[in-house]
Amino acid sequence: MAFSNYKSLNRAQLTVEYLHTNSTTHEFLFGALAELVDNSRDASATRIDIYTEKRPELRGGYMLCFLDDGIGMDPNEATHVIQFGKSSKRSPESTQIGQYGNGLKSGSMRIGKDFIFFTKKGSTLTCLFLSRTFHEEEGLDEVIVPLPTWDLNTKKPMNSDPEKYAIETELIFKYSPFKNEQQLMEQFIKIESSSGTLVIIYNLKLMDNREPELDVETDHQDILMAGMPFEGVKPERRSFRAYAAVLYIDPRMRIFIQGHKVRTKRLSCDLYKPRVYQYSSTRFKTRAEQEVKKADHMAKIAKEKAREAESKRLALEAKVGDYISKKSRVILRKAEDTAMMLRRDADMKKKIQETKQKALKEPKELAFIFGVNIEQRDLDGIFVYNCSRLIKMYEKTGPQLEGGMACGGVVGVVDVPYLVLEPTHNKQDFADAKEYRHLLKSMGEHLAQYWKDSNIAQKGIVKFWDEFGYLSASWSAPPSSEQRYRRRRAMEIPLTIQCDQCLKWRTLPFQMDAVDRRYPDSWVCLMNPDSNHDRCDASEQKANLPCGVLKKDKQTAEVKQKELSEKIKQQQEKLEALQKTTTIKSAADIKKLPLEVSMRPTTASSPQATRSSERSITRPRSPPLPPHLKNPTAPLTRATPQRPTQTPAPPPPKVEPARARAAPKPTAKAPAKTPPSSRSSRTPAKPLPTKPALATKPAPASQRKRIKEEEEEEEEEEEEEEESEDEKPQIKKSKIVAAAANRGKAVEKAPPPKRGKLAEVVIPPQPEKKGVTTPTRHPSTTPSSVPKDIPAQQHEAKAKASEKAPEQDPEKDPKNAQKGKGLLVEVRVNKEWYTGKVIAVETNKESVRWKVKFDYVPISTPKDRWVFKSSDEVRLMRPPSPISQTPDTQQETEKGPAPMEPDTAQPGTSREVTDSLVTMMRTMLRYFLTPGFQIQKDDVNSMTALELVAFPLKEYFQQYELGLQSLCNSYQSRADARAKAVEEKSSNAEIKLKEADEKLQKLRTNIVALLQTVREDIDINADDELDAYIEDLLSQRNK
Repeated sequence: MAFSNYKSLNRAQLTVEYLHTNSTTHEFLFGALAELVDNSRDASATRIDIYTEKRPELRGGYMLCFLDDGIGMDPNEATHVIQFGKSSKRSPESTQIGQYGNGLKSGSMRIGKDFIFFTKKGSTLTCLFLSRTFHEEEGLDEVIVPLPTWDLNTKKPMNSDPEKYAIETELIFKYSPFKNEQQLMEQFIKIESSSGTLVIIYNLKLMDNREPELDVETDHQDILMAGMPFEGVKPERRSFRAYAAVLYIDPRMRIFIQGHKVRTKRLSCDLYKPRVYQYSSTRFKTRAEQEVKKADHMAKIAKEKAREAESKRLALEAKVGDYISKKSRVILRKAEDTAMMLRRDADMKKKIQETKQKALKEPKELAFIFGVNIEQRDLDGIFVYNCSRLIKMYEKTGPQLEGGMACGGVVGVVDVPYLVLEPTHNKQDFADAKEYRHLLKSMGEHLAQYWKDSNIAQKGIVKFWDEFGYLSASWSAPPSSEQRYRRRRAMEIPLTIQCDQCLKWRTLPFQMDAVDRRYPDSWVCLMNPDSNHDRCDASEQKANLPCGVLKKDKQTAEVKQKELSEKIKQQQEKLEALQKTTTIKSAADIKKLPLEVSMRPTTASSPQATRSSERSITRPRSPPLPPHLKNPTAPLTRATPQRPTQTPAPPPPKVEPARARAAPKPTAKAPAKTPPSSRSSRTPAKPLPTKPALATKPAPASQRKRIKEEEEEEEEEEEEEEESEDEKPQIKKSKIVAAAANRGKAVEKAPPPKRGKLAEVVIPPQPEKKGVTTPTRHPSTTPSSVPKDIPAQQHEAKAKASEKAPEQDPEKDPKNAQKGKGLLVEVRVNKEWYTGKVIAVETNKESVRWKVKFDYVPISTPKDRWVFKSSDEVRLMRPPSPISQTPDTQQETEKGPAPMEPDTAQPGTSREVTDSLVTMMRTMLRYFLTPGFQIQKDDVNSMTALELVAFPLKEYFQQYELGLQSLCNSYQSRADARAKAVEEKSSNAEIKLKEADEKLQKLRTNIVALLQTVREDIDINADDELDAYIEDLLSQRNK
């Protein structure tokens, strides 16, 4: 689509407020100054002068100036300065620091409100003026940047529009420190070289005390951070001279601050016993992946352009036909050349994309350099550079994080390419924090290796530092200034200095009288006492650093055995956790499994307890309860036997309160045999108005022990009865009582209870006393078998179990009705059930109404509703389950079989849930099935729900655990064999290495003795000194 079609569309605009917002990325003020220094370095400048000029009329009292001799800018390149994000330096292979086209704007606006920019290139002079003061006083929202240009020779304006030039210069004269054209030309004269740039920042930002943030008065040779304390702060955080000295890993530009040269450093040359470690990793992929995507996108665009050009060429050939005129031949040839050029460009970009894709899988290599800072040991840590530019300094990693003396004083240096890690816009951190942490972790491992290789700890850390004059117990105390200690430090670190003309680095030989000598800022190669490097055309000496190798600690057999034991223990714990599952004995149990309804009874002991129970309850939709549970006339609850208080009772047979039986229609007769259910709760619960809560009291410990023994006896008897009744016809099963035997068989109607078993009877509800929970369900016995500890009132209730309930309905009692407030219920609205809470109760002579507030309903449905308590439109939530028990109850429940609860699931939902659970069970069993198990995988696939209930899980997990242990043992045996072989190989290698070391040491001793016979003044105490001396002799002989 043509560009003219976009003229009517809206465009993004850059407001003046963005100038301030963009500057806030520089939290570290020296980082903002470094942005301007980076621009000079990228412009191939050999010198940059950073100085101040006093201007009392300006805010801050001075102007901050940056003057370099770089390549400068012409008017077209200067326009890129005012384009945010525009950068000609952006290239993955580029070694330039600037990549974002943002440093000049963000850095200068962080220092002050306004800056003016003078640049010279070729025969043009260009001035650029960016002022927030101008925009604020004129009330402008858009960013306006005057950009006048002049001819270098004639000093006349090059603008074709005189009116535009007049407006631009008028704004500069009004809002800048320079009030006429002559003053502007004086600034261009400061650029003495054929090209260069001058940036002047003024109206500096102030602190709360109305003083500028940069202090230029305390030290006239430096720029300091105002208000920064001297102690406890790294010098690079306080002094810009110190920061500029380490700003680049390999400085190639002279930096002058306030007219005095900065003694830049190559950190690797200022360390004691430096050592380099080569590191390779494939973890650094983020930046490389971005470049691959970009290259792929460019290749697709180039391919599309080539295809279009080829299509145009073919169309032009078809249009011209056989007759080709001279004009048509020129047009056709031009189209062919264009198509060929674009095809070549597409092929080249495709190759670039393939190369980058291939390089993505290749490991990235880095060089870690470590050494000891014996000049100031408290200045230790890692210096991380990106494309030779300092990003992070004094980063602690590895043993240094522990805060001890280990690795203290060690400095690490690494230069990370742009393709490995990408810096943030303010160049004070890295964009990918995860990969940067991986880099620090790797450097920490190599740092620990360097500490071992340096043998400092073996010789004694305190003794090592004493040798260099660190006599104080304080770690941050400076070293001794005695002559012998200063000479000792100078002997270990040769002086490296940069030539002021050729910018090459020279290493000066040690001279005793040069320990305290101060070299001039204009030092050149001719002053070098080394005759091999006393001229600028001599090649630069390369740093010959010894290489180290990361040696990972080999685990001993004991450590490996311990780790393997831990893994086996963890697997066993997982298996035990899997075995601690609820036993499923019938299809009814499967149906109720997914219903995650809280079964904790609501207690009325305290309002706080009620609120906590409500918070812990989860209330999903649940199916309606059966009528005999919803409106019980004779609730069946089995209570723990209580100690009698009034009338003693005849001695009963053994009681088993832990195993209660529920029948479809409870009568005084013996009920059908049902699955045992555990004690659901031992905490007395306040009964509901119409549906009393199940409640029991805790039994004594001795009684619980006796009950457990009786339960085991009863289980044995039940199994015998079931086996004897397998051939008898089955009676119709109850809706509540589901089939539950250990083999998953359907439960049949039980014979009358035997000796020692309890029959259940129905008792009428009794009036509740305030603060006392009335048991509503008790084990039924004959009068001769009533337990001692059951009160006489309960004996009478059991005798009248088959009679009708009392005519008086306690539900219509206003006091009892109000107790329904706060109940969790479900109400049917438009054929859908919704959960809610009773917030109000209304009673009259005929009925009781509840006002229910819903937890969630559709928008079209009211949030609350009045319902009749006895109607079919309302139902209570499910009764308490053994899931929500007190700790004591849970412990005892685990010992007994799983509880059986009423089947209240709706037909449609339960069928889907059952099928889903059966499928999940089959999948799980097939996945962990061991090869030699008695049931095959194909048989598991065809198992029904009842067959899965009877699945022998105990044998299944036992065989799985045996197989797992066997596999671990085989791995252990294999690992032990390999470890033994490696240890033997390592011991042989160590013996050979020791022999070689002894021979080498003997050879060195002989060489030293031979040299001392030739020259008696030779004093060689270390191997490194001997190596250096021999190299010097060989180099002199080669001359």
